[in-house]
Amino acid sequence: IAEVGKPKRTLVFADIPAEIEEAVEAYATDALKKAVFDADKLRRDGNIDAVKKDAKEHFAEIYPDNGADVAESLDHLTKKIVRKMISNEHIRPDGRKLDEIRHITCEVGLLPRVHGSALFTRGQALSITTLAPMSETQTIDDLTPVTEKRYIHQYNFPSYSVGETKGSRGPGRREIGHGALAERALLPVIPSVDEFPYAIRAVSETFESNGSTSMASTCASCMSLMAAGVPIKSMVAGISCGLVTGDTDDDYVVLTDIQGLEDFFGDM
Repeated sequence: IAEVGKPKRTLVFADIPAEIEEAVEAYATDALKKAVFDADKLRRDGNIDAVKKDAKEHFAEIYPDNGADVAESLDHLTKKIVRKMISNEHIRPDGRKLDEIRHITCEVGLLPRVHGSALFTRGQALSITTLAPMSETQTIDDLTPVTEKRYIHQYNFPSYSVGETKGSRGPGRREIGHGALAERALLPVIPSVDEFPYAIRAVSETFESNGSTSMASTCASCMSLMAAGVPIKSMVAGISCGLVTGDTDDDYVVLTDIQGLEDFFGDM
């Protein structure tokens, strides 16, 4: 170690000067409050970007060497505004009440050449169900006692669903986790092999993401299974909830049907 080892590097986050934090807050608070609270996601994002751009240009000459501090202060201020309005005034960015959900639209049988399909819009997800003989069950080759899976649920989250552009590769941990989450929710209602001797695969495609896509895939897959003729024992629906905490343990609010901004700035 003495000959080839390297000294340990410690990552240190530099504190933003209080002067910059206070100046940014005084300049941008009112504009950010107006920008943040808009029911339309794209318009809201555009408004926030415009306010941040204006503030950065304003402080470029005042703090020419602290551009990163100004940008980070704006991010902190946005988070502070959203959390304060939710926890103190119970006002959400799109104007909903704490327990109010977004408008829901459902449709089944969109795709003519698959066994079952369903679209669930509230965090837009299209689920496709495919049936196959029992010989098509998935073989599990790992260290667990499970050797095969008859019912499989998969979740895809392409970059365009959040307005990004990048290569489409294999599923990441997030996609695998969300797929397993919906699979576990639906597994109790899947009929036994004696009742329905088919292998079942449901694939949820996320078209647009603004929170709740994992639960949208649960709802869409439930309808898709029914559209494919799978005699499930009962219907299953899911919804996401979010937590925003305050200064004390008793100061918190639970949000029903969280959207992306609340998920990003919230605590859970």
